[in-house]
Amino acid sequence: MKMNIRVIWRNSLALAMLLALSPLACNLGNWTISTVSPTAAPTAAPIPTTTPPPTPLTVVNASEIVTNGVALIDAAGLDFAERRVIEVYQRVAPSVVNITTQVLQRSFFFEVIPAEGAGSGFVLDNEGHILTNYHVIEGAQSIEVNFSDDTVLPARVIGADPRNDVAVLQVENAPPGLLAPVELGQSATLQVGQRAIVIGNPFGQFGRTLTTGVVSALDRTLQSQDGRQMSGIIQTDAAINRGNSGGPLLDSAGRVIGINTAIFSPSGTSSGVGFAIPVDTVRRLLPDLLELGRYRHPWLGVRYAYPLSPQLAQALKLPVEQGLLLVELMRGSPLAAAGVRGAQQEVILGNRRLYIGGDVLTALDNQPITNLENLETMLETRYQVSDNVTVTLIRDGQEQTVSVTLTEEPTQ
Repeated sequence: MKMNIRVIWRNSLALAMLLALSPLACNLGNWTISTVSPTAAPTAAPIPTTTPPPTPLTVVNASEIVTNGVALIDAAGLDFAERRVIEVYQRVAPSVVNITTQVLQRSFFFEVIPAEGAGSGFVLDNEGHILTNYHVIEGAQSIEVNFSDDTVLPARVIGADPRNDVAVLQVENAPPGLLAPVELGQSATLQVGQRAIVIGNPFGQFGRTLTTGVVSALDRTLQSQDGRQMSGIIQTDAAINRGNSGGPLLDSAGRVIGINTAIFSPSGTSSGVGFAIPVDTVRRLLPDLLELGRYRHPWLGVRYAYPLSPQLAQALKLPVEQGLLLVELMRGSPLAAAGVRGAQQEVILGNRRLYIGGDVLTALDNQPITNLENLETMLETRYQVSDNVTVTLIRDGQEQTVSVTLTEEPTQ
């Protein structure tokens, strides 16, 4: 009887051969042989009496697997990604320091007693400047910096900005070779999904611990200590715990992309939602912090204003539906000096008491303004003191522009 034979190889090799067998399916080791109903009866070719030996398999050492000339697995069994993380740790860990502080507190019986705090930081330059969070050193009576070789040096605060939670310390008389400055990267070009590496001192006792993850989200907003909004915050799932505050958030090349500052956790430990101040914010603050000891926040001088809505604009017969209806300006502020007006009269609208008649601020350098937080964020992230800006206003139903020079926001 003539029949067609189909041979199926269970492993990864594909092989076909003709065999003379009965019309029964059978299983021979790694071979599965099954019959297929014949479709024609052509003259069969002679069946070879011997089977050629199989081609021997070539065993490839893992270290010989290469991509663009780089071995994916090295002789120690480490893959490319592992080697990158190991290299980053070996290079950056000596730059990460443990910061301990002593703060005077009052006990239940109003006695003044010392209390210790701990956090992380990293070496900024060869002059001994250390970057950390403001909340790590807030209210500290004394500060000590512990380096990777267990050298401990006293430090003093050079500059601080509570709103952005950044502080610069300085140690003096550091032994030669102790200071290992980090490389500052950029945060404006970050993308969600990039690798994120954290090195810090969790709980103040597990020195230079490394955790890894990814950039989970960008442009988050956190409330700062003065009640304002910090914008542009980086979110990561790399584990951040108490004591990691002030340590570096790194990219896969070992460049600093942020300063770890906060976690979201009902239990107080890492829940995979950590936040870091972007390094571009740090770059913006550093010149003032190093030279003046503070950051000069740019300021227009709006003390109080209503965000417009279509309903409010219609009720007040305003020609625009978004912007800030100015109520009160700070005396001597840039807007007041430029002749911008606040509220002129008081009215009752429904069950609300409103102050109206002031100018409506609609744009800053042609960028729309919708609320006071939007205006403050724009000033913080795009401008500096002494910058000239063009303010677009609606006064008495007519649009006009005013040139204003930003000044430093006064301390409260």
